[in-house]
Amino acid sequence: MHELPAPPEPATVDRVRRVVVAGHRGDDALAASHLHDEDPTVRVAALGAMHRCGRLDVALIRAAFVDPSPRVRARAAELSVEVEGIDPDLLLLDHEPSVVEVASFACGESRWPPGGAPVDRLSTIACDHEDPLCRESAAAALGAIGDPRGLDAVLAACDDRVTVRRRAVLALAAFDDPRAEAMLLRALEDKDWQVRQAAEDLLEIGRSLDGDPDPDAYAE
Repeated sequence: MHELPAPPEPATVDRVRRVVVAGHRGDDALAASHLHDEDPTVRVAALGAMHRCGRLDVALIRAAFVDPSPRVRARAAELSVEVEGIDPDLLLLDHEPSVVEVASFACGESRWPPGGAPVDRLSTIACDHEDPLCRESAAAALGAIGDPRGLDAVLAACDDRVTVRRRAVLALAAFDDPRAEAMLLRALEDKDWQVRQAAEDLLEIGRSLDGDPDPDAYAE
């Protein structure tokens, strides 16, 4: 039987509360003073408070990227999307799956120059990572990026476990490629109803964009 995590110390809860309030009040000095707190929960709150104060910069994100706590690194990956000059792909090689999952998601939310997205790394994660949540997040990110180089990995993810397939099928919407349409047609026979529904919806959208008539439109 797994033991429940110990509740946080009252002093830790108090520091978190003060840091969160500081973020809402624009007190960046108080928030910054807790960026190196001994408790990662407080450090996570301090990063969020600095963001709310508009004082999050590249130096703070880089420091958080190497924080010993995966919770802090994951929060930094999430917030890096809001900071110009640093990208979350630096954490795609993190040894903690929870960090890789968030970093993958953040990569899908980032703006990349043409050809600059970390498609190869995300493709490797989508196909080979041992954690299904990471594979799922990477497949979704490849769809959000829409680079044709990521299609092979998304197609492979369509044969993964059901949670990954659901995301991968949706990601196919980003690719104008016959192989994507063929996979959607195949997904109509998937064992999971959500996969089937997603494929049906995307194919219907594709038909409407192509100007194909709705076969039900003329039904009596």
